[in-house]
Amino acid sequence: MDALLDQLTLDNIIFYGGRLVAAILIFMVAQWIAGRLRDAIRSMLDKPEYDKTLGRFGGNLLYYAIIILALLAALSTVGVEVASFIAILAAAGFAVGLALQGTLSNFAAGVMLLIFRPFDVEDVVEVGGERGRVRDIQLFYTRLNTLDNQLVIIPNSDVFGSSIRNILYNDELRVSCEVGTDYPADLDEARAILKQAGEQIDDRIEERGVQVLLTELGGSSINWEVRVWIRPNGFGDLPRVRDELARSIKYKLDAADIGIPYPQMDIHMDRTDAGGDGAA
Repeated sequence: MDALLDQLTLDNIIFYGGRLVAAILIFMVAQWIAGRLRDAIRSMLDKPEYDKTLGRFGGNLLYYAIIILALLAALSTVGVEVASFIAILAAAGFAVGLALQGTLSNFAAGVMLLIFRPFDVEDVVEVGGERGRVRDIQLFYTRLNTLDNQLVIIPNSDVFGSSIRNILYNDELRVSCEVGTDYPADLDEARAILKQAGEQIDDRIEERGVQVLLTELGGSSINWEVRVWIRPNGFGDLPRVRDELARSIKYKLDAADIGIPYPQMDIHMDRTDAGGDGAA
């Protein structure tokens, strides 16, 4: 009898000991694989076109996902029922997803921004109703320094879900200035004067020329748009060239004695005699 009990005890030790060793091996192998995959993802995303935050987060997310799956597999190997654990994790994940719906939306948008890179750090953009220089792109928000040096933090869901204007993306940009001239001025003379004003801009691209467009016969003036093209070194070149173009237009029109009229309205009054036939 004692021999039988000893044999059963030995069999149980071998059986459960083998399962325990298998569970430990599963966990160790999974941990090794998870570490290698984490390093591979970090190395793959360690490039100038990707943000380092994305590589670290993606690598860690995959690492812990593999570790959790390996832990469940190890528990199942030693005979622990894991169905309840899976149900609890699923319910917890669903509850967390509902509670963090907005946060997860920002996270998903942040990942898309870091992958597709519609703009980079130091770019000047208009996004989410704000204009500024991109300070950094995080997983949940993007920070801008406005042109008057105020910090604006925009949720990534608002960034990715709206129109994005990358102002300095292209090497050549157009600078325009609108002006009105009075009606007595000769159209051809006014056009020539405005073209000369545009040609006074030193930073313009000469091959592009100067475009002068008659845009409207307004109620008080003949309206024009003068366009030149530049290669800006920074956002500050845009307002500076626009200022120079407006000044040049004003001086040229003054020298040619062509007025820039104020808005005006002509009022005609009809006289109506009231009551009676005027007899004394």
